[in-house]
Amino acid sequence: MNPSRNPNWSIDELKMAVNVYCKIPFIHTRKTDPEIIRYAKIIGRSPGALYTKICNFGRFDNNLQNLGIKGLTHGSNLEPEVWNMFISDPEKFIYETEIMLAERTNEDLVGFFNHSTNNIPQGETKDVLVKQRIGENFFRKAVLASYNSKCCISGCSNTNLLEACHISEWANDKINRLNPSNGLCMNVMFHKAYDKMLMSITPDYKICYSEKLIESFNENSQLQAFFVETNYNTITLPSKFLPDKDCLAYRHEQYKKVQN
Repeated sequence: MNPSRNPNWSIDELKMAVNVYCKIPFIHTRKTDPEIIRYAKIIGRSPGALYTKICNFGRFDNNLQNLGIKGLTHGSNLEPEVWNMFISDPEKFIYETEIMLAERTNEDLVGFFNHSTNNIPQGETKDVLVKQRIGENFFRKAVLASYNSKCCISGCSNTNLLEACHISEWANDKINRLNPSNGLCMNVMFHKAYDKMLMSITPDYKICYSEKLIESFNENSQLQAFFVETNYNTITLPSKFLPDKDCLAYRHEQYKKVQN
């Protein structure tokens, strides 16, 4: 493919551009970003063309609009259709586009994402596990990119300590498994506390610690003071893919039942 060409984008190219949009920080990205350059080469477009297309898709993200970032308002007629494909079934859309990206590198899907197949049974079980690993890899990248690689509670920016936390659990909410709006960027401790129902995030984005969690730090007054002071604070909101309020509400109701 010749990245200098300038015909209309195909629907597959637009799908891959949405995939890339999800996985890179929107606000701080430029056409000279190494990831833009890498993905542009895979898709077969120039870095400038891919960057422009990503900005076009930014206009569909309500969170960017709330931040006063409108994206580029003039795009192709296919862009709304492709964006709706992503929103209506993120899991199917992402897996398809990850395959597209891998195929254009002439690598198998596992090799493209550097996933080891050691100790994975062959056949259908292997396919399911590989698909799950690819989904988990995408979800982590998308959530961390949305929060600019910072914990939404502590502000920790060490990516070795950051995880993509599902609001609605992977096993219980198939449609939102790979939806970045079903994610929170948290450091390891907060993610564990969230999964264990020791804390919650309310539908209006407030932190809510359980008494059990706060009391567990009785022997460390400074750490306990942090939890007391930050209880009911608003989390740091992402620059794109605002946490889904319906997912937060459902999860918070589960949390309240455990506390009662």
